[in-house]
Amino acid sequence: MKNKLLPLLLLLGVVSVSAQDKIIGFSEKASEAQTQLEAAYEKQLSSENLDQWMKLMVAEPHWVGTEYGEKNVKWMEKQFKSWGYKTKIDTYHVLFPYPKVRVLELTAPTKYTASLEAIPVEGDPYTAQGDKLLPSYNAFSTDGDVEADLVFVNYGIPSDYEQLEKLGIDVKGKIVIAKYQGSWRGIKPKLAAEKGAIGCIIYSDPMDDGYYQGDVYPKGPYKNKTGVQRGSVMDMPLYPGDVLTPGYAATKDAKRLDREEAPTITKIPVLPISYEDAQPLLAALEGPVAPENWRGGLPITYHIGPGPAKVHLKLEFDWQLKPAHNLIATWEGDEFPDEWVIRGNHHDAWVHGASDPVSGMVALMEEARVVAKLAKEGHKPKRTLVYCAWDAEEPGLIGSTEWVEDHIPELKEKAVAYINTDGNSRGYLGAGGSHSLQAMVSQVANVVTDPQKGVSVAERRKAANVIRGGDNSFKLSALGSGSDYTPFIQHTGIASLNLGYGGEGRGGEYHTIYDTYSHYTRFKDPGFDYGVALANTAGRISLRLANAEVLPFELTQWHSTIETYLGEVMKTLESMRAEVEKHNKLVKADTYGLVMDPKKPIAPAKMEAEVPYLDFSPIQNVVADLKKSIATFSKADVLALSASKKAQLNQELMGMEQVLLQDKGLPRRDWFKHQIYAPGFYTGYGVKTLPGVREAIEQKEWKEAQEQIGVLATTLKAFDAQVQKLNSIVQ
Repeated sequence: MKNKLLPLLLLLGVVSVSAQDKIIGFSEKASEAQTQLEAAYEKQLSSENLDQWMKLMVAEPHWVGTEYGEKNVKWMEKQFKSWGYKTKIDTYHVLFPYPKVRVLELTAPTKYTASLEAIPVEGDPYTAQGDKLLPSYNAFSTDGDVEADLVFVNYGIPSDYEQLEKLGIDVKGKIVIAKYQGSWRGIKPKLAAEKGAIGCIIYSDPMDDGYYQGDVYPKGPYKNKTGVQRGSVMDMPLYPGDVLTPGYAATKDAKRLDREEAPTITKIPVLPISYEDAQPLLAALEGPVAPENWRGGLPITYHIGPGPAKVHLKLEFDWQLKPAHNLIATWEGDEFPDEWVIRGNHHDAWVHGASDPVSGMVALMEEARVVAKLAKEGHKPKRTLVYCAWDAEEPGLIGSTEWVEDHIPELKEKAVAYINTDGNSRGYLGAGGSHSLQAMVSQVANVVTDPQKGVSVAERRKAANVIRGGDNSFKLSALGSGSDYTPFIQHTGIASLNLGYGGEGRGGEYHTIYDTYSHYTRFKDPGFDYGVALANTAGRISLRLANAEVLPFELTQWHSTIETYLGEVMKTLESMRAEVEKHNKLVKADTYGLVMDPKKPIAPAKMEAEVPYLDFSPIQNVVADLKKSIATFSKADVLALSASKKAQLNQELMGMEQVLLQDKGLPRRDWFKHQIYAPGFYTGYGVKTLPGVREAIEQKEWKEAQEQIGVLATTLKAFDAQVQKLNSIVQ
C-alpha cells in the first residue's frame, strides 16, 4: 500500500555533508571504520538476487490467507536462517472479506452490465492465471444491495461536496461515482455516507493513469481500459489494524467484536471499476455539465446528474478470520542487545505485487543478507537488528499494527527507530520521517550514488526539487500514512523513516492484475539498479543506527521544522480571514449575482462568519524556550562523554518521539491531535502538520482550535523537559 499522499515538502533544516565529513554519532576513528564498513557493504549488493527473488515471490498471487503467501513467508524464513538470523513467524488471526457477489448494472435510461474483469495481455503470462487472480473489489466495504440515481462527485473529497452544494445537488439516497486519486480511497465512501449516499463506485479515469498519460499496457506502462485498482476502504481514520480487535492484538484467543459492531467497516457498499465500465454510466448522466477541473479523459461530456442514470449495486462478501504471518528475523547486537533497530517491508499483495510490495521486500532481504555476511566476518552490529516482513498490510496495515499492539511495552523500552520501505522504482529518492533523523539521512543520501546519473541521490533529489519549483535542498517529508511505519510512529512514538525511489517508473499497474514481474522489469526498474540503490540507502541507515556511539538524533533541524509548521498554521488562519473578508464584500455588492449565468443558476452566495484572532503565544513561548534548550544541547561534545554517560544519553534519545504522543488514555482517533504531524487521509487531504490545531482551524471550530493550541503547547513543554534531561546528562 505504497502511500500516494506523501508530498516531498513542508520541512526546513538543510544539511549538505560531503563524503569526507565525520559521520553523525561517530568519533573520527569510528567514522573511518564505519565508512569502510559501508563501502564493503555496498560492494557486495547484488541485483541478480533481487531479480531472482522477485520472480519467485510473484509467481502467483499472494494476498493475506493464501497458500502462496504462506509459502513465501516460509521461504523467506529459510533464507534468513541460512544467513544466520534467529527467526520466528508471529501469526495473528484477522478478519478478511473475500468477494462472493459483485453486480453493477445500469438500469435506466439504458441497460448495461459491468464486466468487472480485467483482460489478460499478450506477453504477460501472469495476467492469464484465471481463478488464481483476486477479483477486483474494495476490502471492508459492507455488504449491500442498492439501486438509485447516480451522481458524479469528481474525486469525492470535501471541496467537491461544497461545489455540489453550491449547485443545489444533494446525494442523499443516491449512489455516487468518484474518480480514484485526489485523496486516499477510503475517504470517498466515508464522506459519501456522511452526506447520505447509499452506495459508492470508484473508477480510474484515463486522465489520471490511463491513455491520457501514455501508452497503456502492454505497449506502455499505463492502465488499459479494463484495469481496476483494488484497495482497502477500512475506516483507518478511526483505527487501522484488525477491525475486530481495536487497540489490542488479534491473537488466536483474543476477544473480538461482532462484525456488525465493528466501526471501521464502511457504512455503505463500495466497488472499484475500470474506465471501460465507468464510461456507459457517466455517459448516461444528465444535469449540469461538470466544472472544467472535474472532467476526465473519456470521450464524453461529463455531467453531474443526478440521473437519469440509475444503477443497481449488489455486493456480498465471505467474512472469515485469516492467518496473517509476520516474519521476524533478529541479529542480536554485540554491545547493546536491548536496543533495537527495526527494519520492515510488507510481503502480501493484492495480486502478484511485483512493484507493491515485492520490489521493496527483496531490497530488504539483500540488505539483511549482506549485513549478516559482514557480521560473520567480524563486523558485528553493536545494536540488535530486527528485520520484519509484514503480512496483511494491504487490507489495512494489519500485520504490523497487530504486532506492535502485541509488543508495545517492549518496543517503547527497546526500539531505537523503525525504517520502512514499500514499493520501489526508477527515479528520485523519497524520504519521509521523524525530523530528528534529517541530518543523518541527508548524510547518507550524499554518499549513495544514483545509478543513472553518477551523482549522489541527494544531488539528484535537489535538482528535481528546483525544476519543480522548490528550493535546492534535501529534505525529509512529514510522514502521512499508507504503510507499516504508521503503528510505530503514530501509535507508539518510535522515531521512523519511510524510504523509496520513484518518479520515473510511473504507470497504471497499482493494485491491478498488471503489477507483475513482466511489467516491473520492462517499465519500473529494469536491471534492478534502483533496488540496489534502495538496499544501499536503507542498509547504510540501519548500520549507522546500529553502530553509532551516540544515536544520530539531531534537534536543531527538528526545531526549525516546528517553527515552519507553526508559521504555516498562522498563515493559514490569516489567509482564511482575508478570504472571508473579501467574500463578504463581494456578497454585499451583489458581485456574485451580477456575474451568474441565469441559464446556469447556482445557490446564491451567503455571508460567512468572520474569522477571529487566536492566541498562539502559548506555543510561541515554548518554541522559544525549546530553541534555547536545543542550542545548549547542540553545543555539547557528546562523543567525549564516558561510556556510561553515552548509554544514559542514548536511552533518553530513544524516548524523544514518545514524548510527542501524549496519548494519556485518549480514544485512538484523538491521539493524532496531540502529535506534531498526522496521516493526511485522516481528514481527506495531504499530510497534516500540527494536526489538532490545523484541523480545528480548517473546520472553523474556534474554541477547539484555541484548546488545541494549549494542548500542543503542553506537548512541546514535555519535549522541552526531555531536552533538559539530555542537557543534564551532557553537562
